[in-house]
Amino acid sequence: MKLGTRATAEFIGTFWLVLGGCGSAVLAAAFPGVGIGLLGVSFAFGLTVLTMAYAIGHISGCHLNPAVSIGLTVAGRFPARELVSYIVAQVFGAVVAAGILYIIASGQSGFSLSGGFAANGFGEHSPGQYSMVAGFVTEVVMTFMFLIIILGATDRRAPAGFAPIAIGLGLTLIHLISIPVTNTSVNPARSTGQALFVGGWAIKQLWLFWFAPLLGAALAGLIHRVLLAGEDTGKS
Repeated sequence: MKLGTRATAEFIGTFWLVLGGCGSAVLAAAFPGVGIGLLGVSFAFGLTVLTMAYAIGHISGCHLNPAVSIGLTVAGRFPARELVSYIVAQVFGAVVAAGILYIIASGQSGFSLSGGFAANGFGEHSPGQYSMVAGFVTEVVMTFMFLIIILGATDRRAPAGFAPIAIGLGLTLIHLISIPVTNTSVNPARSTGQALFVGGWAIKQLWLFWFAPLLGAALAGLIHRVLLAGEDTGKS
């Protein structure tokens, strides 16, 4: 399948991840009387990946995340020559989704970006006031585990057809753990889209939400490749 077609699928998939996940956090998490809270937002992120994995997994592999693309590349499961196209499509999809979410959210009287707009942060901008070190470690470890789940679930020796479920539930669990710490990134594209609209502190702290997830993903790809050296794992 042509790279342009696959990149378009990545754009659509990442758009859905940000609109569904961040949208649930901005619009529904604290809605009076029926707010879905941390648990609901966690499931929303997991459901976006689960639904898109079945919708576009056969087209692009459903990365939806620069860290996933990096991890798969390091693991030898994705060609490095296509990396830039995928990452550009993912970031663009995230930014467009954040823009649509802003239009919707700003339609409510009293809306203000000072509420955070589901942006990722540490220190005073962490939901639980966690430090930069805590945020960095959290993002590295959570992304590492996310890639371990993805690489294992999409191995040709894994049960066929169940990878989206494992990956979606894995992302749900990751959010349940780390929303209090950083609002959960594990995805530089998702972080970039929200940060561009919040500006200021979110832009200044964005480096962590690129560096830490990419580091965690690369480590997972390397360890997976080393542990399975000599094995034919196929492609995601």
